[in-house]
Amino acid sequence: MKTIFKILCSISAPAFLLAAEPANLPQDFEGARIIEKLGNKVDIQNLRFTDEDGKVLPLSTYFTGKKPVVMILAYYSCPGLCGYLLNGAANSLRTLNWSIGSEYEVITLSINPKEGPDLAAKKKLAYLEKYGRLGAEKGWHFLTGKEDQIVKVAGQLGFGYRYDEKTSEYAHSAGIFVLTPEGKISRVLYGIDFPNKDLKLSLLEASDGKVGTILDRILMFCYRYDPLSKGYSFVAMRLVQGASAVLVLFMAVFLFFLFRNERKLSA
Repeated sequence: MKTIFKILCSISAPAFLLAAEPANLPQDFEGARIIEKLGNKVDIQNLRFTDEDGKVLPLSTYFTGKKPVVMILAYYSCPGLCGYLLNGAANSLRTLNWSIGSEYEVITLSINPKEGPDLAAKKKLAYLEKYGRLGAEKGWHFLTGKEDQIVKVAGQLGFGYRYDEKTSEYAHSAGIFVLTPEGKISRVLYGIDFPNKDLKLSLLEASDGKVGTILDRILMFCYRYDPLSKGYSFVAMRLVQGASAVLVLFMAVFLFFLFRNERKLSA
């Protein structure tokens, strides 16, 4: 098991870790996949976790009702995949012109109930330094918790994981969850590296277009999530529809002024 795990973590994107319902999973990884539960609402009011300062707070603390939330489930002492995932997430989020704590929140939650706030605080400092933007400390939260709370939130998100007693490690998939400001699962992004376009569009979707500019909303109109490729693809028909709508509006305005001028001339 340990040899298999190290081999899998040494490559950038194991195929079976990226699919929502991968086929022929190795026996050691059964139950360690992500099952999409889009639209499912996480019980943010009753689930409680410990932050990096040692305070036990409800998950709703990080859902203000205004900003979308990115949730990352991993564990801080992970020898392989979690490090790739957190590094990839930090690097990918850095490509956005939006900032953590300003336009959106990020929650990193350890799935290992034996890990505590001291380790979470060290990880927070390391990844804030990697992210490199002022103010992010208020929006990127590193949490730990009791096993029953971790199991509940993982189940509600659809994040499968399994503890291997022989290696004292967790088998799990790689991906992040994008939630609405109310705690509903809006999108799941797979892998350890997330394209700027996919991140931006998923956050736009989760916020219902409330973050970003008008140009960002136009971008969202022209793209659609493709469940096969697990990413957003350009939809030419939507662009044609948008251009047609603008053309119709222009013609309507033109005809309105044309008829009005004709009436004035007739009078």
